[in-house]
This record gives sequence, structure tokens and C-alpha cells, in this order.
Amino acid sequence: MRTFISLHDRPIPVYVQDANPKKALEALGEVLNRKLATGKAALRRCIQSLISVEIVGSEATLHALREHDTRTISLY
Repeated sequence: MRTFISLHDRPIPVYVQDANPKKALEALGEVLNRKLATGKAALRRCIQSLISVEIVGSEATLHALREHDTRTISLY
């Protein structure tokens, strides 16, 4: 399933392969906000240059503009 979230007033496509996509999207929003506030610099840079997110199970792969900045984080 594909949906969009808004981050820095930009629509970001989110691809969800989960039985409960609503729960995964809520967890993603909480994790991204927390990591922007308290995360390490590399993760903040990845979130700020985010182009898409892929959620599989309990992990989210954050695809950034630069492939080097792409990260995978745990949602739960």
C-alpha cells in the first residue's frame, strides 16, 4: 500500500507491507519526530533529505537523496 506523510511541508511517499498500516504510520510519525529532536546527526540528515519510506514488518527504511544517507530504523 502506498500513502503519503507530510514532513517539512513536503509530501513523502510511504510504502507499507504490513497487516496494520495505520499502526505502522502512527509509529513512523512518533519515531521520526523523536529522532529529529534527539537523534544523531547522521540520522537527522537522513530525515531532512528524505525522499521515500518503505515499511516492512517492524522496520522502516528511510531513503534519502544521497544513497549514503539511507538508514533503516526500528518502529517498535
